[in-house]
Amino acid sequence: MAIFKGSGVALVTPFKENLEVDYEQLRKITNWHVEHGTDAIIVCGTTGEASTLTEEEHSECIAVVAEEVNGRIPVIAGTGSNATYTAVKLSKEAEQSGVDGLLVVTPYYNKATQNGLIRHYTEIANAVSVPIIMYNVPSRTGCNILPATAVKLAKEVDNIVAIKEASGNISQIADLAALADGCIDIYSGNDDQVLPLLALGGLGVISVTANIIPEDTHALVQSFLDGNIEESRRLQLKAMDLCHALFCEVNPIPVKKAVELMGLCNGYVRMPMTEMEPKNVERLKKAMQDYGCLA
Repeated sequence: MAIFKGSGVALVTPFKENLEVDYEQLRKITNWHVEHGTDAIIVCGTTGEASTLTEEEHSECIAVVAEEVNGRIPVIAGTGSNATYTAVKLSKEAEQSGVDGLLVVTPYYNKATQNGLIRHYTEIANAVSVPIIMYNVPSRTGCNILPATAVKLAKEVDNIVAIKEASGNISQIADLAALADGCIDIYSGNDDQVLPLLALGGLGVISVTANIIPEDTHALVQSFLDGNIEESRRLQLKAMDLCHALFCEVNPIPVKKAVELMGLCNGYVRMPMTEMEPKNVERLKKAMQDYGCLA
């Protein structure tokens, strides 16, 4: 059974002005998503600025979200690292917090060969019993999970069940779907490619855009799964300008500004992320106003 179908939000991590994690706001936005149609919450992923959290903050954010959701929708914890040992440690702690699954990014900076990826993911999976979604985002990690590698892992490791595909390479994703023949669940990691990936057999999206339009992101996927392709297409095309504005600077800088503009939580980011350029703030505001998610 799939961990989730539909829209999983790649949740932002709110910070106070002094850049400490704001756990009160984290609880509030978690509840906001449960109440506004989000199908799953992914905490401490790229959008959650996991790379600038301490290990203690990382595990605490996961525990807080799992506690606040309390089984209402699936919670998936980002526990990847470029050190296999650290990924194992974070994964064990997340499992103890009661999450429904793990999102494990490929090793970054030091990267890995395809054989290294197989060993890395196998060791993490063997350390826990919860299901794992592999996360393929070569533009940020310099490391690409090839289709044959993903399929081998899904077939040989029981709790490796899915992949978040953010390579942007639709041909690679099509090759993966053909080779997998249903043995691995596929989620879009690109908000501007949700519909094409669904057409290849995907089950949903792990979405940045869902931070500000959760109901429509859910509806985009659900419409497709219900057979209403025209409505799914309408929602995908409607969101394109907003998607582009949310990625006009490095994620999560724009989406942190967007949630701030909507009054959902503070938009502070930790260095090396910086405040959004004024001209891009205006672009983002216009896209949000045109979409209808900002007055």
